[in-house]
Amino acid sequence: MTGFAVVLVLVVAAAGLLRWRRPAWYWLAFGVALATLRVLVRYGSVMDACGLTVLPARWRLALARTTNRPMPESRPPRILRLRPTRTGLVLRLKLRPGQDAFDIAAALDRLRHSFSMYGVTSRELRSGVVEVRMTGYDVLKRVQMPATVETRPMRVPVALRQDGSVHYRDYRAIPHALTLGATESGKSVYQRNLVVGLAPMDVALVGIDCKQGVELFPLARRFSALADNPDTAAELLDALVTRMADVYQLIRAQQRITVDVPDAEIAADIWDLPDELRPTPIVVLVDEVAELALFAGKEEEKRRDRIITALVRLAQLGRAAGIYLEICGQRFGSELGKGITMLRAQLTGRTAHRVNDETSANMAFGDISPDAVLAAIQIPAELRGIAIAGDSSGGWHRIRAPHTSLRQAVNLCNRHADRTPTLPELAPFRPAFAGPAAEPVPSVKPSPATA
Repeated sequence: MTGFAVVLVLVVAAAGLLRWRRPAWYWLAFGVALATLRVLVRYGSVMDACGLTVLPARWRLALARTTNRPMPESRPPRILRLRPTRTGLVLRLKLRPGQDAFDIAAALDRLRHSFSMYGVTSRELRSGVVEVRMTGYDVLKRVQMPATVETRPMRVPVALRQDGSVHYRDYRAIPHALTLGATESGKSVYQRNLVVGLAPMDVALVGIDCKQGVELFPLARRFSALADNPDTAAELLDALVTRMADVYQLIRAQQRITVDVPDAEIAADIWDLPDELRPTPIVVLVDEVAELALFAGKEEEKRRDRIITALVRLAQLGRAAGIYLEICGQRFGSELGKGITMLRAQLTGRTAHRVNDETSANMAFGDISPDAVLAAIQIPAELRGIAIAGDSSGGWHRIRAPHTSLRQAVNLCNRHADRTPTLPELAPFRPAFAGPAAEPVPSVKPSPATA
């Protein structure tokens, strides 16, 4: 065997080993070049076979007939850009007259097979321009978040999407969200990633964990308030409603609606206020909402109504006051009592992990997208952490959060314990510690000038 043949065998063996053990490394070393070449060579024939070509313009046909030349071929969408990524390829196409973005979406499975890619998705960027994202391997099998992610205040990179892009939880765009999932579906890890992403930010974390605090209390050094039973939760939510009213008074005092103030500078929420006056935003994490809604007697029913009423008020009015809800549960249906469906309607963001029945998936996506319901009930039990994320626009994505152990989350929360703000309204609910704790950051704001 010649030296060249030996080298070739070694390269093929290395490529096969990488593809089996480290698909991401294989993609960067070999797959991206092969896939780019395959797409460019097969592009015209694949588009023709998938019915994504259009006839030439009439003047071209007339010119060919007049000059006795061969008839021009049908034209596929024009490639504007082909960009390799760490997980696949991004193809930007300019549609021909008569084509539609739905034509591309309907042919995604055929494109995936023809280009030998793992997955293909599409979205319309603007009229006549479609972006096709192709993944070269299963990016959700072993989630690896990019080394650098685009972050800004109240925007947390929490998971990886099936198309290889990062899934963000943007509280300013989608203030309130619902997360559903059966036991051992990965819901707790998803919530843990939210806390880990919020910990380094200037935000107050408030937790309600009625499972005696087993999920959130290990992270207590980064929480400004915690409740581990429904009675404490009711008092905590009432305190949040009181704070919300105080923040609205601050916004009204600082609205600056005089004639000489530009429209863009009129204050309508906390983000329009000057930095020195802006109250600390709050993210409220409810670990199991059913524990707040269940009752066994008249007294518990009164407490339940008080809790749900407070949650509905926070969901309806909390955004402008900088109070955001993150509600988790195994089920979230009307069987939990009055007010539940009203609360669910206010939760714009929806995330569903593996569920035990189709009804649970309908609770998350039935009023948003039937396709998302079907995708949610097809999540296999052995793939913990896989979830379907959607919002009220009807769009949805398959996502998976990277595995973050409880120890990793505890270490990070302890590291950022000095960023935990002290909120006077929530001081009675501040968790106590047996050992020494980091000194909290006070969040006392100057009193607004009275009108």
